[in-house]
Amino acid sequence: TSNEDDIFSTFFPEINDSEGHPSSSHQTLKGTSKWATSLENLLEDPEGVKRFREFLKKEFSEENVLFWLACEEFKKTQGKKQMQEKAKEIYMTFLSSKASSQVNVEGQSRLNETILETPHPLMFQKLQDQIFNLMKYDSYSRFLKSDIFLNHKKSEEQEENSSEAQTAAKRASRIYNT
Repeated sequence: TSNEDDIFSTFFPEINDSEGHPSSSHQTLKGTSKWATSLENLLEDPEGVKRFREFLKKEFSEENVLFWLACEEFKKTQGKKQMQEKAKEIYMTFLSSKASSQVNVEGQSRLNETILETPHPLMFQKLQDQIFNLMKYDSYSRFLKSDIFLNHKKSEEQEENSSEAQTAAKRASRIYNT
């Protein structure tokens, strides 16, 4: 497995990413239709995140979405000790000059490990916002035109059409078999 997969499973053990079955959302718009409405919607859907990561991997910028997701998860962290541990993990993985998956954010050079002593849920917010905007105005629009997105959309539409055809066939067989 790649370094990014290790990072992903470190921060999100509850999301079954590799060949997993993402939890489905129960909203009217789903899948690619929902992803195309906004980056926020894409990032709320585990399958969307999986496809976006796949795309960013090809662009050599997967660390951006991994950092954004890690920050989201960090905001939910309870307890000072856990926050310190997660903050250090985020810092060492994405922000330190020696980071394995360093993100390129403004003000990064002013960051140092002393901020990790007094963590708070929004300590990475400005950096996370920078990365979000970078993804939103750069990679996201390319993702919507990518083969990864378009192929997934096409297969979704084919599934939808075949299930509609099956439903119609079942209705027809009920009508004629009475």
